[in-house]
Amino acid sequence: MRMLINVPESVVADALRGMAAAHPGLNVDVENRVIVRRESPVAGKVGLVSGGGSGHEPLHGSFVGRGMLDAACPGEVFTSPVPDQMVRAAAAVDSGAGVLFIVKNYTGDVLNFDMAAELAEEEDIRIAKMVVNDDVAVTDSLYTAGRRGTGATLFVEKIAGAAAEEGAPLERVAEIAKRVNDHSRSFGVALSACTTPAKGSPTFDLPSGQLELGVGIHGEPGRERRAMMTSREIADFSVDAILDDRQPTGPVLVLVNGMGSTPLLELYGFNAEVQRVLAQRGVVVARTLVGNYVTSLDMAGCSVTLCQIDEELLRLWDAPVQTAALRWGC
Repeated sequence: MRMLINVPESVVADALRGMAAAHPGLNVDVENRVIVRRESPVAGKVGLVSGGGSGHEPLHGSFVGRGMLDAACPGEVFTSPVPDQMVRAAAAVDSGAGVLFIVKNYTGDVLNFDMAAELAEEEDIRIAKMVVNDDVAVTDSLYTAGRRGTGATLFVEKIAGAAAEEGAPLERVAEIAKRVNDHSRSFGVALSACTTPAKGSPTFDLPSGQLELGVGIHGEPGRERRAMMTSREIADFSVDAILDDRQPTGPVLVLVNGMGSTPLLELYGFNAEVQRVLAQRGVVVARTLVGNYVTSLDMAGCSVTLCQIDEELLRLWDAPVQTAALRWGC
């Protein structure tokens, strides 16, 4: 195992200490594992809290900041955070306007955020919840009932975060988050397996010269395995899988996302193929984001997420954001 770590047991804590040193605009509680926007709670503003297993960085901790999340709860690698983390985060960001929990659809995350919502409401914190379930690859998986939550989480956190920054009430922020999720679809491809620090070896077997179509962000099985395909062929398959599930009737946001170890040279080349397919299918692209944003440790591969947008959602996407991983308009 060749990893830039000390010991597997301290990986998350070490990363949080490094994040605290790099980003003074965040309050990073290493012991309790909560990352909070330094100026929280912001008077009159709905708080946004998300979280999940570590290993998907920059999701979620590096999306904490102005115009996006107010707090994030990192769990152990590929393991849900616990309700105490979520309640602590909600209390830290609640200004009295309520808190929206944004949850990827994985069983552990959903159960723990549900429990946290009950505990927070006992402390007189109003809670709304949005479950992200955008992955079209499979209906159920090793970790979910229903579709998995993947790349659309970024769209939900950014757009709902902008609405909250403008002072929208909790019900409105939750409605916007739901609209983004409902209009988003994703599909992922693995070119290699990922390796967790605790295991020290690939989490699944992917023979040389093969790829996994429809892989999950924890290495869950997808639709099928095939011999290695070209970037053009992967783009055709991925975009067609999305459009077969939901054909947009308006412009879309596009996320071309790397799974962790895919360089930008390859991702930009892949984006060129994605844009080609969308143009051939008559889909108008409003904005495109390319990079490693919703990752799976050191997995090589990519995912595509499309979100149909209207004028309001596009305005909120373009609104200023200032986080460790996303920054524009500030």
